[in-house]
Amino acid sequence: MSPEPREPQKSQSPPGLPALGVLLVDARGRIGEFRGEWCGLWSLRPIGGGIEWTVEPAQVQRATRGQELRARTAYANARSRGERL
Repeated sequence: MSPEPREPQKSQSPPGLPALGVLLVDARGRIGEFRGEWCGLWSLRPIGGGIEWTVEPAQVQRATRGQELRARTAYANARSRGERL
């Protein structure tokens, strides 16, 4: 009898960390995608790429649906105007 094929395991973030790409809002009101954790700080970057910045986990919260929609729409509009590649 051959063993059953296994499904590939999905990479998951450790407990307490958001999944990669989740939009977060920092204390200054900047919205960025979660990129990972380093030395106790979380790394965020603008939607669509750009220069990353670090924040303390206590200083961020998950973006609301409205904030996420506005940020993604602003990025799409800027891209359509040729402001971003």
